[in-house]
Amino acid sequence: MKIAFVYDVIYPYVKGGVEMRVWELGKKLSSRGHDVHLFGMKFWEGNDIILRDGIWLHGVCPAQRLYTKGRRSLWQPLWFSVYLIRPLLREKFDIIDCQQFPYFSCISAEFVSRIKKIPLTITWIEVWGDYWYEYLGLKGIFGKFVERCVARCSCPTVAISFSTAHRFLKTYHKPIHAVIPIGIDIRKISAISPSPDQSDIIFVGRLIQEKNPDLLVNAVALVLPEYPELRVLLIGEGPEERKIQNCIRQKSLEGVVRLHGFYDNHDDLIAALKSSKIFVLPSTREGFGISALEALACGLPVVTIDHPANAIRDLINGSNGYLCSLSPEDLAGTICVALQHHKEMKKSCILSVQGFDWENITPGTESFYQSVIGGYKNRLWEKNR
Repeated sequence: MKIAFVYDVIYPYVKGGVEMRVWELGKKLSSRGHDVHLFGMKFWEGNDIILRDGIWLHGVCPAQRLYTKGRRSLWQPLWFSVYLIRPLLREKFDIIDCQQFPYFSCISAEFVSRIKKIPLTITWIEVWGDYWYEYLGLKGIFGKFVERCVARCSCPTVAISFSTAHRFLKTYHKPIHAVIPIGIDIRKISAISPSPDQSDIIFVGRLIQEKNPDLLVNAVALVLPEYPELRVLLIGEGPEERKIQNCIRQKSLEGVVRLHGFYDNHDDLIAALKSSKIFVLPSTREGFGISALEALACGLPVVTIDHPANAIRDLINGSNGYLCSLSPEDLAGTICVALQHHKEMKKSCILSVQGFDWENITPGTESFYQSVIGGYKNRLWEKNR
């Protein structure tokens, strides 16, 4: 198959769960003999189209800033969606897989799909619905309208978690066609040695409001009296970075909490996870949560928020982590419990993610694409009879 993925940001130039999902899935499909192309913003120097790790990268426009004043830019996805159309029209693909966020690119992909008669599938990361009003106030009506327009597309849909599939059905009264989660390379993770730089608590994620990194800092201040030698590592970058730095200073936690940007080498991230005791991500919005999955694969119990929009809850089974509320006191208490029991939970954590190996996920993805292509051809045949 000749497969086109569409997502505005590309791994490893930008680090994130969706970026990594598309990248790793693309590499696995390429290794199985498929011709894989990824259309996104251009983050590299030189030619607009380059081959990297078996994937053809198409830089459709110069890279733009993702965030403005702490929120996702409106102009960046509009810019990308307009520039996407012409490069996508130039080639003939067997299928286009467009990531639902940031929405406008789905409209461009559907336009190309109709013009070129190429089957399209949209992969849903999250369903925001009424959360748009919380995010943008009254302006959220525009975001909600665009999301609803994308949800009404007639093409087959994929969700990366059962939580997202459930929210899609509840919000738009349409079933998702397939759930294809993010995967990990368990064999590779198991072969990586821990970093010599140890920590007790580790956080990995983009520093944005929805992931609540400031809540973790506040909870650490409450945990410190019980664990005076506590060491915390926050790995991430984003618009909340300065706020977190100020919070660390205000709580006098400079010697306790260390802020580190995303690693250039993903193996270094796995090594950092392996040198910690527990993973804490107090997020209220996660389409899946790949960093939590990787933490479990490293044997770390996961502490996260019990919130309906947090898909990490799907990964927690009672023996591999804990759920808590948004209260700093509750988070601090849950962290203490996790630190007490992390050793005895290690084996359960690792066993809980065995089904998420890419070797198990890729064949199912391949079969889904083939079924979409076959169904599309049958519909065209019926239409032209």
